[in-house]
Amino acid sequence: MTEHPRRGGPGTVPLPEIWTGRATNRIQWLFAVVGVACLALGIELAIQSSWETGIVALAASVVGCVAAGLLILFGTLAFVHVAVKVDHDHLEVRCGHAGLPRRRIPLTQVTGADFEPSVTPRQWGGWGYRWRPEQGTAVVVRRGEGVVLTLGDGRTFTVTVDDAEAAVRVIRDRLRAAATGTVSLSKSGLGATGLGKATGGRTILGGSAEA
Repeated sequence: MTEHPRRGGPGTVPLPEIWTGRATNRIQWLFAVVGVACLALGIELAIQSSWETGIVALAASVVGCVAAGLLILFGTLAFVHVAVKVDHDHLEVRCGHAGLPRRRIPLTQVTGADFEPSVTPRQWGGWGYRWRPEQGTAVVVRRGEGVVLTLGDGRTFTVTVDDAEAAVRVIRDRLRAAATGTVSLSKSGLGATGLGKATGGRTILGGSAEA
């Protein structure tokens, strides 16, 4: 059966079945240019040098330039933009054009979702995929609004994305629907044991986050 967007009342915007959003940081392209320059320098050194004297030093320079160039390129292109998708079961985050790194969080492991109007790289120690013991993990590609998920183990997951308030509304709607489903099963006489069998022993709300 095809589900249709639910309406919260007159004048409200229907929630989508699948919500998608993204955030972009065009400044990252400047760092990508630096990476290309380092890579080109390493290649030029390898081609133009005679390789007759100072081979060790020359090889170290070539390898250093190429490695630095590739590292900068990957680090910048991977976080030029981030794409976020929320369906009925998961929140999925894909970074860069290759979609890596990627994280998929089951909504059964989410206990809350909040809108954060100002996420900054300073809060997380820089751009990219960040981890701080006292805060949790985050994907930060630019400063600005973002979504903060509270996970079943108390940790948080933050991602910067445009129209983050809409994402929070969708996630909260999914969590309410899951909670309502739990109550309905209990009222139907399944009880805790029956509920565990009906869900294959899987906890409907709460649990540990993905590593």
